[in-house]
Amino acid sequence: MSRKNYTLADEGSTTAALLGAVLARLPSSSKRAWNALVYSSAYLSLIAMAEVVVVSVLLSLPPSPAALVVGLIVFAVYTNDRLADADTDAVSNPEQAAFVDSHRDVLYVSASVAYGLAVALSVLGGPVALAITLFPAALWVCYATDWIPGTGARVRRLKDVFLVNTIVVALAWAVTLTFLPLAFADGVVTTRTLIVFAYFFLRVFTNTEIPNVRDVEGDRAIGVLTIPVVVGVDRTRWILFGIDCSTAVLVMLAVHFGHVPAQLGIALLAGIAYSIGVTSLLDRSENARLLAKAAECEYLVVFVVVTVVVLSP
Repeated sequence: MSRKNYTLADEGSTTAALLGAVLARLPSSSKRAWNALVYSSAYLSLIAMAEVVVVSVLLSLPPSPAALVVGLIVFAVYTNDRLADADTDAVSNPEQAAFVDSHRDVLYVSASVAYGLAVALSVLGGPVALAITLFPAALWVCYATDWIPGTGARVRRLKDVFLVNTIVVALAWAVTLTFLPLAFADGVVTTRTLIVFAYFFLRVFTNTEIPNVRDVEGDRAIGVLTIPVVVGVDRTRWILFGIDCSTAVLVMLAVHFGHVPAQLGIALLAGIAYSIGVTSLLDRSENARLLAKAAECEYLVVFVVVTVVVLSP
């Protein structure tokens, strides 16, 4: 038995070494492109666009610029957040912080242009679409900064307040993802709309706390109170399991009462099952940073299953 374990360990080390060698031989341009995609938050904007497509299918909405607008908003907000937190991120996420510091001017201009385009496009959807587009940035000011514009007064950042930080993030994106496509389609709020909003609120809440497990030491050092910092990783895992199970119950009830088609309910449940798998690995995976990125891909799982459902005869 010990010899077998030794052999498996050797094979794992060899695989890791080969993977490292392959990555080392990638062209420098490919590495730069990958760093730009991940560290600038561009990949998050692509995921957000997929989420809007899922919302549009769930609510039976026609195609609109909403997906592009949300993608631009996500890029602008998260890029600005990384610019604002570059100093503190040097503790919890040094590679990202180094990238942001090296490309600060380009990222600032890119985020500004992205937000400007998002606002310009949102005008096409009317005043409600415009208000929803402005909503995440307005919350971000309270979330990530400690000053009140126009007054010079200093307040505690919402990012530092236990539970409020995650609730603000979940609220901002659940509102935007659910109601912006609806505004572009001049749709009305129905029971299904509220179910979709609740689903995304719970999913964003979970996927916000998973990366916080990776950042426990850094968050504790700078005074940011997250669930893992306050209750520990083990209890956090069970709390997130509870949220996953609650979301699954919500989806099953929605299907049972006819608010969501069964095929689309299966797609949502597939994403939740994926999330449970990721959550089970919290503090058990050697690569916590990769695990955090994997958690954000839950929506891609849902997107793929929804696409299969829509395209199937």
